[in-house]
Parts: sequence; C-alpha cells; structure tokens
Amino acid sequence: MTIPSSTFFPALQITTTGSHITPIDWLMIALYFSVLLCVAWWVVRKSKDTAADYFLAGRNLGWWVIGASIFASNIGSEHIVGLAGSGATDGVAMAHYELHAWCLLVLAWVFVPFYARSLVFTMPEFLEKRFSTGSRYVLSIVSLITFVVSKIAVGIFAGGVVFATLLPEMRLNVGGYEIDSFWIGSVLVIVLTGLYTMLGGMRAVAYNDAVQVTVLILGSGLLTVYGLYKLGGWNELRYWCGSDMFNLWKPLTPAGVEGTWAPVLVKDSVGNIVKQAWYFNGHYPWLGMLFCAPIIGLWYWCTDQYIVQRALGAPNEKTARRGSIFAGFLKLFPVYLFIIPGLICFALAKSGKIPELQAILIGTNGQITKEAQGAFPLMVQYLLPPGLRGIVVAGLLSALMGSLAGVFNACSTLFTVDLYEKWKPKATQHQLVRTGRIATGIMVLIALAWIPVIKGASGLYNYLQSVQSYLAPPIFVVFFFGVFFKRLNAKGCLWAMVVGFAMGLFRMLVDTPVTLGLAGFETGYTPGTLLWIINNIYFQYFSVLITIVSAVVMVAVSYMTSEPDYEKIKSLTYGTVTLEDRKRTRASWTWQDVAASACILTCIIGAYLYFRG
Repeated sequence: MTIPSSTFFPALQITTTGSHITPIDWLMIALYFSVLLCVAWWVVRKSKDTAADYFLAGRNLGWWVIGASIFASNIGSEHIVGLAGSGATDGVAMAHYELHAWCLLVLAWVFVPFYARSLVFTMPEFLEKRFSTGSRYVLSIVSLITFVVSKIAVGIFAGGVVFATLLPEMRLNVGGYEIDSFWIGSVLVIVLTGLYTMLGGMRAVAYNDAVQVTVLILGSGLLTVYGLYKLGGWNELRYWCGSDMFNLWKPLTPAGVEGTWAPVLVKDSVGNIVKQAWYFNGHYPWLGMLFCAPIIGLWYWCTDQYIVQRALGAPNEKTARRGSIFAGFLKLFPVYLFIIPGLICFALAKSGKIPELQAILIGTNGQITKEAQGAFPLMVQYLLPPGLRGIVVAGLLSALMGSLAGVFNACSTLFTVDLYEKWKPKATQHQLVRTGRIATGIMVLIALAWIPVIKGASGLYNYLQSVQSYLAPPIFVVFFFGVFFKRLNAKGCLWAMVVGFAMGLFRMLVDTPVTLGLAGFETGYTPGTLLWIINNIYFQYFSVLITIVSAVVMVAVSYMTSEPDYEKIKSLTYGTVTLEDRKRTRASWTWQDVAASACILTCIIGAYLYFRG
C-alpha cells in the first residue's frame, strides 16, 4: 500500500508494498504499544526531579524488576537478531555466551556486597573509591566509547535489520531521495526510545523491561514450538543441521584445514588468492571460547554499567542479590528462544519445507547466505499466523527499544555523574537530570555515524564480540584483581587500563579499514607485515593477550610502588572487609538463594553435556 504524502511535506511518500504484516498484526502491535505507553506515563507521573530517581529509580526497585530489566537489556538487540543469525550460520557455538548465566551468580555473591556497601551510582565511581580519581575518568571515557561503538550502534542496526526483513518494500521518498526500510527502522527505534528514556529515566526503562520480558519469552517460545512442529520435531532438526551445529566445542581450525595455525586462502571470482586469514569469521574455536568468553562474560555481567546499574537501583543487598539470581535464571532461556530458532530457520530452509526461506537463505552453492542475520524476523514473517505474528513483532521491537533505552540511561549516568558533576560540583538536582537528558540525545547522534561500520562487518554478533573483546580485558582485570588483592594500588590500576585500552584501540584501528573495505584495504594488509599479523590474529586470542598484559602491568607497577592506604579502602576488598560487613552480608541471604543458584548451575552443566555434537 502507499500512504498519501502529507500536506505539510509534499515531497514525502512512504511505500510499504510487499509487507507480510497484516491489519490484525498492526492492531496487535498498536495495542501492545498502548500498554507500554500507559506504563511509561504511570512511571513518569511517579518520577521525581532528582538524580537518584532519574538514574537509579530512587533505589527502590524490586528483585523481580531488577532481574527482568537485566535480562531485557541484555537480549534486547544483539541477542534477538544476532543470536538467531549466529544459530543459522554457526549452530550453538554462541551458546557459550548465553550459558554464562553463572557470571550473574558471581555478581550476586561476589560483587553485590561491595557495590551495596559503597552506595555508588556508577562503576567508575566505585573504581575511584577503590583506587583513584584518574582511574574513574579513564573508565568513564572508555565506557562511553564502548557504548557508542558496540551497544548503541548495534542496537540501532538490529532495529534496522528487523524493519528491513519484516517490511522489505517500505520506502521513504524525501525530495526525490529514497530511503529504504533499514534506515527508516533505525531512525524510528532511536526517536521513540530516546523520548521515553529522556522523560522517565531508569524507572521507565526498568518497568517497561518487565512487561517486555513476559511478552518476548512467550512469543519466542511459541516461535520455537511452531518451528519444530513445521519441521517435524527435534530429531528432524538434528538431522538437517548435523552434529557439528550442535557442538559447543568447535575445532581450532575449520573443517578441511590441516594444522593448528594453517592459513585459510581467500580467492576472488577468477581463482586468484587475494588474502590469507588464519580463521574464518564466526568459527569460534574451543580454545578461544574456553579462555576469552569467560573474561568477556565476567566483565559484562559484573562490572559493566549497562547491567550493574539495575542492581544499584535495589534498596539493599538482599534485593540486589535476588534480582541478580533471577536474571541468571532468565539468562538460561536465550539458547532455546533465539539460538534454536536460528537452527530451525536453517533446517527449514535447507529441507525446503518453507520455500521462501530456502530461496532467501540458501545460495546457489548450497551455503547459507548473509541474509541469515535476519533469521529471527524471517521466522516470524514466514511461520507465525496473523495476530500472533503481530504480538511477537511488537515484543521484538519493544525489546530492541528497551535494550537501547538501558544503554542511553547508562550513558547519561556515566556522563552526568562521572564527568559533569565533577566539573560542576555545585550543580542542582534539576541541572543533573537535564544534563542526563541532553547527554542521551548527543550519544544517539554519535552512534548513528557508526552504523556503516557495523553494516560492513561480517556479522552483527561477530562485530559486537570483537569490539567487546578488545576493550573489556583491562576493566575485568582492575575490578577482579582490585577486589581480591588489597595490595594492588592506584598506579597499578591506571597503568593497566592505559596499556590495555591502548592495545584494544590499536587493534580496532587496524581492523576498521578492512571491515569497511576502504580504498586500498579491500583485500586486507600485505601478507607478512606487522599490521597483517595483528589483523589476522583471531580476536579471542588477542583478547586473552590484552588480559595477560594488563594483569602483568597492574601487579608489576603496584609492587614497584607504595602500598595503598588500607583505611581508605576499608570494605572495598576482601582483605579489608570488617566483621560487621561480613555479618551484614551473611544475614542478607537464605537457603533459598543458595538452592536457586545451585539449580542454575545444574542447568548450565546439563546444557554443556548435551550440546557436544
């Protein structure tokens, strides 16, 4: 259909021919967003014009809201689109990251007591209390950069992928210039998300997340059931996917390549060798998953402002711990809600049981095509009946928005509390809230500029994991070493971050021209040169290298300089925790918390035992 051009914008025309979204789907989407709007309005009316209320929801979130919000923020963008796409191309390899639900238990039992005692707003603020003001500034700036180049931009991209898949023929004509559905979706997601985030702050984000999680789990569960029914059951899925796609532990080199470090030759259309690469993108060898993936998981779940901010919104240690444990339970679902549907999508395409999927996903050479990154919305489009399709699409879009809203709120908190409030120590509560809202808008504009970088990457999830792998190691090192070893000091922390971040940013600068395919970099760097070697070291191995170097620097510099003032870091490390602190922490948990944690660990071990190929 064609929507008539506006009287006020005569050069604007929107075309949506070829859409698989029916009128009843649009009705369900409208009803769902009406519910979210009512929730947002209720939250805004309850909000107060204070920093604590805007950034941490007044520190009175319930444990179930904390858990749901952590989960919704995590799965909102890259997980829905990226994990299903990864499932369609690489099988269950990425389930390693989802089975890191145990990292949330580390947050609950190891870090929550320290965060609750310190009463901080941000992770850099905690680092300042443990080490120094300089380390706070470094982490704040790097965290903002990380949010821009990974979480925000990837969230925008995921929204664009959803629109491009579900409404492929939508076009916006402005003055004779045609904009496709990918860019329309990206802009819409940004504008709508930015509005309710700026108005309601953390409280609006958290309560909308709670609604989104319920709908998304039910909708995605139905998608999995429908897919298995159409395919013919679980045995059919294993048959069409093969044992390799059900194997969590991938070999060190792709099939057919001899030797641990044997190069893979990339040839052009006429057979000329244009590049040598040590590993295929998205291969995920077991060695990298064993050592690198836990580093990224512990950084993300235990020290990243984006996640931990929800726990900081708890009124006490007990609520924060239970919320983290509940999030760990919910974290077990993505393997079956997003990765498995990706495998189902591949199997349906390969078997030909849904011809439309076969035409889109299976190339002339029999290999999976790049369109597999849209596996989840493709399943929604071609598998679900009208009405139910609308509910799942609404949950999908709102979850994308929820993820971005969480990042926006985290960004505004970091900028306002860690930078602006330092520059303007006499700023009023109203000024702090206003600055947070302005910061959100600025971060959105910066993130839009990064969309072409992500669009040129080999895969949505691959891009995200590589960026995080380059920037996360020094943060992981300073937090974990800082909590467990009281002898490590501010100078060791600062140098570890400076050296680690320098290595990560250098690798990103080396990779970006190749990722974008800029002039002169279409085939990569000249084989044998230093830049070629750096560009071709598998990203997970390079991440482990950064971790080792950061740890060595932190320990060496700390022991070469004076000891920290242990009185100033009282209650911030295990070596300086007081007896009163220990008693208070022990009183905050019961046998139910232990049993729930043990149940989560049992489920994780069971999944590892099953997905062995």
